[in-house]
Amino acid sequence: MNGAIPETLAFDIYGTLIDTHGLIAMLRCHAGDNASRFSQLWRQKQLEYSFRRGLMRQYQDFSICTAQALQYTCLSFGVSLTENETAALLNAYRALPTFEDVTEGLGNARDAGFRLYAFSNGKETDIVQLLDHADISRYFIDIISVDAVQSFKPDPLVYRHFLEKSAAKAENSWMVSANPFDVIGAVSAGMRSAWVQRSPDAIMDPWEIKPTVAIHRLNELVSAITDWRKTTFR
Repeated sequence: MNGAIPETLAFDIYGTLIDTHGLIAMLRCHAGDNASRFSQLWRQKQLEYSFRRGLMRQYQDFSICTAQALQYTCLSFGVSLTENETAALLNAYRALPTFEDVTEGLGNARDAGFRLYAFSNGKETDIVQLLDHADISRYFIDIISVDAVQSFKPDPLVYRHFLEKSAAKAENSWMVSANPFDVIGAVSAGMRSAWVQRSPDAIMDPWEIKPTVAIHRLNELVSAITDWRKTTFR
């Protein structure tokens, strides 16, 4: 990076590196043709529960939000799961697949001299399991979980926690996320951000806070940051 201080990249996990809709085939056994809609509601309620708990200061870790969101979704779709079936789905959630561009994108970023961290709402033990299963743990200096401060993104507290743990300055750090709330939260906390628009249907919230750069695939990240730097600091 031409002798400059290495920039720090905070990679979101769920929805950015890991496909939260990677259990569709498994869900068809329970929800049939509604499997895709079931998966979408499960994810929606999981995030909603984390937001609500953060606002209420009634913290339970992300795995609890995931389990309770599954219960809600089953009630919504009239799906009845046994204890074993519920446990199987929650265990499978700890082994979700990565998106196909992840390994190349992480490798490019590491080779370009960036400092890479995994930064997630999930418990550290769950993230370790996900990254090990996906064989991408080697790309990261460390895993930083919000669990240590018992709140969730986009609480400013969790971004400050990331900066402290990674020994990075906000203006030299990037939040890489496919989740608009995460992008907005990081920018609001003084960080830069790369929004990964994984689907053409994905919409960035029309707020006054915008991502620093937007990409469609992780292998575009290094060039997007490089181009932004050239344009901004020329």
